[in-house]
Amino acid sequence: MPFRKLILSIILIINLIIISFGIIFTPQWFWLLIVPFPLLLLALYNSFQTTHAILRNYPVVGYFRYFLEGIRPELRQYFWESDTDGRPFNRRQRSIVYQRAKNERETVAFGMQSDPNAIGNEWVAHSVFPCHIENHDLRTKVGNSQCKQPYNLSVFNISAMSYGALSRTAITALNKGAALQNFAHNTGEGGISNYHINGGDLIWQIGTGYFGCRNELGYFDVDLFAEKANRPYVKMIELKLSQGAKPGHGGILPAAKNTPEVAAIRHVVPGTDVMSPPAHSSFTNAEEMMYFIQKLRENSGFKPVGFKLCVGDKQEFIDICQAMHKTQIVPDFISVDGSEGGTGAAPLEFTDNIGMPLYDALTFVTTTLINFGLKKHIKVIVSSRIVTGFDLLKAIALGADACYSARGMMFALGCIQALKCNEDVCPVGVATQRPHLYKGLDVEDKYVRVAQFHRNTLRATVEIMEACGFKTLDDVSADKFFRKVDNQTTLSFQDIYFKSTGKLVNSRSDFAPEIFE
Repeated sequence: MPFRKLILSIILIINLIIISFGIIFTPQWFWLLIVPFPLLLLALYNSFQTTHAILRNYPVVGYFRYFLEGIRPELRQYFWESDTDGRPFNRRQRSIVYQRAKNERETVAFGMQSDPNAIGNEWVAHSVFPCHIENHDLRTKVGNSQCKQPYNLSVFNISAMSYGALSRTAITALNKGAALQNFAHNTGEGGISNYHINGGDLIWQIGTGYFGCRNELGYFDVDLFAEKANRPYVKMIELKLSQGAKPGHGGILPAAKNTPEVAAIRHVVPGTDVMSPPAHSSFTNAEEMMYFIQKLRENSGFKPVGFKLCVGDKQEFIDICQAMHKTQIVPDFISVDGSEGGTGAAPLEFTDNIGMPLYDALTFVTTTLINFGLKKHIKVIVSSRIVTGFDLLKAIALGADACYSARGMMFALGCIQALKCNEDVCPVGVATQRPHLYKGLDVEDKYVRVAQFHRNTLRATVEIMEACGFKTLDDVSADKFFRKVDNQTTLSFQDIYFKSTGKLVNSRSDFAPEIFE
């Protein structure tokens, strides 16, 4: 007998027995129909519907499949996942963020759990003569000679995450945490909300949708931009070309998260899916982009202006560098996002198969800027899975001047990697617009955790620098970092990434001719 008929028969028999007992003995038996009778109706409905084959063949127990699929990330994380095999962040990475955010003990016992001989294992060479670094507040100055308001940027900052993608309590806690520890908060492309204005320094990101500085047709509005860009808490302007998790696609805000408040901030229609265009409407080539950057610079009071991209076609970045020489317009910074970067919503193919990984992109950008004589004028900021001091120093060794962290900061807020950012059902209230969920995130507790995560990560960074004899960030070099590339070979980052171009010249003093005459 088919399983469907068997289930129907069993439920039908149970209902008939209860009805018979109610007729023969007492009507109180009918109360027992409260469960089997609805099940009978459900089984009958599923037996005749044609949309879901599983429910048609298994009209009741088929629902367990959907239930278990819904809690699969939690089951995997809590019961089957080891400390080192979780994705995109394993338990050890998440735990170190939680511990540092809570200012708890962060030491580990009984030795390393990862395999030092595994292909891909990385390490840094320490010194038998460690040094001492007094100042743990690591910073870099952003702003070349074309900038009149340079900014002293921390080497560790909050990456671009928009209000709308994140909740009001999450954005508020991030900004207050940035204010407490004096580091920068990137707004994401969703515009500046009231929740961004809680004392923290802002990097205002402007994407292809020009949210917060667009007219009714969706084009860039220079007057709206100038009004907001000149606010004192806006320290830098970042023009977003693309991001790592969905390069060339544009941002995605699901309709469920597009509340009237979010829509008012972005100047869009509420309750609709908001899809940022793949490309900017204000420029179509590298030279036009340079003139647009100059427009942003002039209308922001000459604050630092840069752009963000995930590297794809290398020639296009070379064209951008050539355009800088031709126009004599040089951005103050470039943000490089790797293809392993995160997002709340993206097509699978874009997340998994488009864009250059961070370290390949970073070294390409760095060496290209050096060869064009631009690196000393442009600071490089990177993002993509930066959560520990070792992550920071790896990026700096390959030419970065500062780093962003998105998911690390989310972990500091209490994110459990539920992988439901795009469903508006974030269980800890970070990536949702549902009041009953985001009200569970206590701002007064979480902003302190964000600040403590930042402070303790920089402390750990300095401790590694001291162990390796790096007295300043300029001393951090690619030839001190190593990776196991096969069963027999370990190579330095210098040999892996710069073998064909020669030794990486110190990222703060390149050798090529001056661009400014």
